[in-house]
Amino acid sequence: MKNDFIEFSYVFQQHVLINMQNSETDERENSFTDYMMSCLIEDGTLEDGTPLYYRKGGMQINGYSFVEEMGILNLFVSKYNASSPPVNVRISDLESTMNRLFMFLKKTLNGLNNNLEKGTPLNDLILKLIEVKESLVKVNLYFLTDGVIKKAWNKELSLDNLEIEVHIWDLERLFRNITSGKNREAIEIDFERLGGSIPCLEMPEKNETYETYLAIFPADLLVEIYGKYRSRLLEGNVRSFLQIRGSVNKGIRDTIKNEPHMFLAYNNGISAVAENIDIVKNTEGLAIRRVRDFQIVNGGQTTATLYQVNKKDRISLKGVNVQVKLTVVSDPTMVGEIVPKISEYANSQNKIQGADFSSNHPYHRTLEELSRTVWAPVVRGMQRQTKWYYERARGQYLVDRGRENTLTYKRNFDAEFPKHQKFDKTELAKYVFVWHQKPYLVSRGAQKNFNEFMDYINKEKLPLPVQIDYERLIALAILYKKAEQLLKEQKQSYPAYRSYIVAYSIAWISYVTDGEIDLDTIWRNQDISESIKESIKYILPYANQHIVNAPGNGNISEWCKKKECWDALTKLNIDIPDSLLD
Repeated sequence: MKNDFIEFSYVFQQHVLINMQNSETDERENSFTDYMMSCLIEDGTLEDGTPLYYRKGGMQINGYSFVEEMGILNLFVSKYNASSPPVNVRISDLESTMNRLFMFLKKTLNGLNNNLEKGTPLNDLILKLIEVKESLVKVNLYFLTDGVIKKAWNKELSLDNLEIEVHIWDLERLFRNITSGKNREAIEIDFERLGGSIPCLEMPEKNETYETYLAIFPADLLVEIYGKYRSRLLEGNVRSFLQIRGSVNKGIRDTIKNEPHMFLAYNNGISAVAENIDIVKNTEGLAIRRVRDFQIVNGGQTTATLYQVNKKDRISLKGVNVQVKLTVVSDPTMVGEIVPKISEYANSQNKIQGADFSSNHPYHRTLEELSRTVWAPVVRGMQRQTKWYYERARGQYLVDRGRENTLTYKRNFDAEFPKHQKFDKTELAKYVFVWHQKPYLVSRGAQKNFNEFMDYINKEKLPLPVQIDYERLIALAILYKKAEQLLKEQKQSYPAYRSYIVAYSIAWISYVTDGEIDLDTIWRNQDISESIKESIKYILPYANQHIVNAPGNGNISEWCKKKECWDALTKLNIDIPDSLLD
């Protein structure tokens, strides 16, 4: 194994331990699952993920997520070894683990919940699965491991009419993904394997910066590609906000159903980019044989709607075609500049300002700069100052720590940026929205909450943060982390739903104090006061009782995601503790 990969594996295990301290799990395997899912969310492979461990009766699951509007269920199973350097995973272990996950899926869809304890995260998942069972189109089964898989596992799984796809993520694949500099895997599409090369027209005059080709894609082809890669197809700057939201675009649906031959005329098409393209010349002209790093930068709503109309509504796409403008950026140094502008300037049904909705937004870049320059006050008992590390893009911390392969450099880096003082953009959104009294948004998952946070930044036209803003954001991070720590100290009293309990507890404190807690003092002390600690301990049982008593003994997880849950908590007759009145 190469030294950089071994170093990566060591730091990765440290992150798993830190994640265990910062999350509601008490087990390293669950922390590993949670951290791996967060990496895949950053990569665009997932929209969200919820850790959930269950192993019994030949079944196992470690996490799940839904893409309800697309009829997609993601289930995760983990093989965690806690070893650095990583060990090789035997194919027999992979197969037996995947079989346990598949058995969970089969038994769940056939009524596993009959003998389960009510009001538990597992029961919530089962209830949700039963609710969406009839609308499921596809199930993705993910095998996650911190080991290395040397041989391919190509077993096909089938269940009723569901499309089932297996995804294997080992540490080597994650390492390649994070250290590629793109924070995502390049998508390579071979059109000849998908039915044949695509005829195209090329721009009359090429230049050194880019080439552009015009083509017409059969809608079935776009749906097949989107079904495989989903949000990974959507260019990083706008990925989150091009995901389909809510109902299907009615105009697209009606056109496909009633006038499929007119779709090409009515629809603006999509704009896409690629790193490399393979063009062939035949008797009819030019054709695109394959592309590398294919990304849709405008037209994500069209693509996602085509998928939903075809897969969920079962409407045929025969005769439906889509115009595609494909730009190949020849100069790799210009990609970061050109691609966001293509997205920004493209005139489509879903036009948005490209750079405004991602980690590339000036707000996040400014926070990143502040985190690299602003020293935190010395903590009592310590002899040196430290900094908080804002990880604007997944893997930055690992990359920065590994810039120099010397023990002295790494020790200095760890001393300057302690691992427990690292936070990312989804955690930032969580800290802010909890304090803004929106725990129901935070409860909907990291990526959905981040999307709402970016909506807020853009709608409110927030000015770029300055140092005092940054310090108060760190104070919110300290407050949240301390609340998690206090709850963990009483984990026997709160065996489940800890993330919801913390979110609602801090939101309640913000509500009853009108957000007037002295964040500047928290920053100066790098800790919360004893009175705030007592206030958190006071509200935790109230928040827990409120959450687990969902109306009609319903799904607790779904209850926490509703604004009604928050409104109901604020209306409860809970005395404000003296510790908050000081």
